[in-house]
Amino acid sequence: MNYAIRKATKNDMPQVHRLIKELASFEKEIDAVEVTVEDLQADGFGDPPAFQCFVAEVNNKIEGIALVYNRYSTWKGHALHLEDLIVSESMRGAGLGTALLDEVIKYGHRLGVKRINWEVLDWNEPAIVFYEKKGAQVKRDWDVVHLNEQGIKDYISKL
Repeated sequence: MNYAIRKATKNDMPQVHRLIKELASFEKEIDAVEVTVEDLQADGFGDPPAFQCFVAEVNNKIEGIALVYNRYSTWKGHALHLEDLIVSESMRGAGLGTALLDEVIKYGHRLGVKRINWEVLDWNEPAIVFYEKKGAQVKRDWDVVHLNEQGIKDYISKL
């Protein structure tokens, strides 16, 4: 199969958004997607861009994405966060996930980051196996903590 891995363009964001919604559906959280195509275009291509996105393109259709952004670790220094690695369901197992992860790792290496991190749902065993085969450590003793928009407003109202 022929595919290309490349940096996303502003014009790719409708297809990127489609894959984000596909992932949300897979994770049974379809109503949780609030980001719009316009948000992705403004945030990813502003000055400075809030994220970098790599796409896997097959026959002029984006079938996978890897969206990353810079972080800073108080223990390690510069780090990169992989927000999502998504491959369309119909293309899973075709090597796109590996190619996208390869691109993220090369990008992080070029940046000189000390760590690349991401989360994976504890029930997504195929993804966990994939990441572990690539040498990633799945930290099962850590919990992810979020404060959503309403939680932020509630917190602020109590200050």
